[in-house]
Amino acid sequence: MQTIMGSGGVIAKELAKNLPQYTEKIRLVSRNPKQINPTDETLLANLTNRKQVFKAVRDSEVIYVTIGLPYKLSIWEKFWPLIMKNVIDACKEYHTKLVFFDNVYLYGKVEGWMTENTPVNPCSKKGEIRAKIAQQLMDEINKGNLKALIVRSADFYGPVATNTFILPMVFDNLKKGKSAKWIVNDKVKHSFTFTPDAGKATALLGNKDSAYNQVWHLPTDKNVLSGRQFIEEVAKVYGVEPKYSVLNKWMFRITGLFNPMAKETIEMLYQFEFDYLFDSSKFENAFFKATTYQKGIQEVAKESLEFGWSPRH
Repeated sequence: MQTIMGSGGVIAKELAKNLPQYTEKIRLVSRNPKQINPTDETLLANLTNRKQVFKAVRDSEVIYVTIGLPYKLSIWEKFWPLIMKNVIDACKEYHTKLVFFDNVYLYGKVEGWMTENTPVNPCSKKGEIRAKIAQQLMDEINKGNLKALIVRSADFYGPVATNTFILPMVFDNLKKGKSAKWIVNDKVKHSFTFTPDAGKATALLGNKDSAYNQVWHLPTDKNVLSGRQFIEEVAKVYGVEPKYSVLNKWMFRITGLFNPMAKETIEMLYQFEFDYLFDSSKFENAFFKATTYQKGIQEVAKESLEFGWSPRH
């Protein structure tokens, strides 16, 4: 049995699609679990509830933590350490391997490429929380109490990655003949991980015994595009003009006065103000190459095309 905790998100769905090649038994756990594969077992659970977490982990060979909490600092502060403790304790109890899907907030603002050896140096409150929970896990690994690994991804883009700005603000707008929108700075380069690659790689690592007790960056095309270049590639596929506007920092500050999501985003805008370069050489040298932006963009556009459209090749 392999179990995905937080099974409703885009990464969990991509992961679930890839797990059948490694196991016949898949358990999907969330507040509202839904099957991805016909034989998936579903289990309703609140991961802040210790008893429910232990029930979810029991009988599992591998647990994948792909949880996405509401994007609110107070919720992260209260629940992330608790959830991580519950999951770690359950995995220790049942001798279950743990795969934690992480982001790059703990690195903070990085000059140059982010690698698995980049120092932990958060420059945001959310980054401090991510650093804390990653350290919770690494402490148990280093003590020999737990067999686990951490996978990290850049920002997402993908066919069903609806929880990112890329799909609604770039793909959907250009598809409808509207102007795309970019965040803060369209001239700097910004890495994006293709979600099908992330799901495939996470499943592979979770089933590779030699991959454990270390950190892995998931495959991400190193030929990084600027915001302008990314929009141009999307527009090319749809056969439209690459029209766009840039949302400046002051716009987020004004919008944040009455929009909670915009307010929560302000501290993370440094990721779009400067180059955001994600290196996955370790994984790609060991396993498979990342999907190119050109191919990935075509795949996303193909999934989102309205009737009567066809991508330009």
